[in-house]
Amino acid sequence: MAREAMQRGIAPAVSASTVRRRLDQDALKPWQYRSWIFITDPDFRAKAERVLGLYARTWRGRPLGADEYVISADEKTSIQARCRCHPTLAPGQARAMRVNHTHGRGGALPRTWHA
Repeated sequence: MAREAMQRGIAPAVSASTVRRRLDQDALKPWQYRSWIFITDPDFRAKAERVLGLYARTWRGRPLGADEYVISADEKTSIQARCRCHPTLAPGQARAMRVNHTHGRGGALPRTWHA
């Protein structure tokens, strides 16, 4: 931002630390936000314990052997058609933007395969 301010002639000279200090003092901080997730699945604890156990290389309370492996497959949520269940709240004076990550899924987007 300091370089951009000088290139645009907004300030003849300004350091990155000055920009950082000014932004820190500003009442509006749109780059800061808080997010939260409400757990609604009544079986969440059991599901989480199973997954976290695999990360810790255990299955049903037993350590995995040297010849046993965990393969993780991502569901590719970044290509899901999703819509947030709660609106994002804009930042205000001394309040960060608030983003809730609960979303409804609208199905996967079509994929194009290339040979």
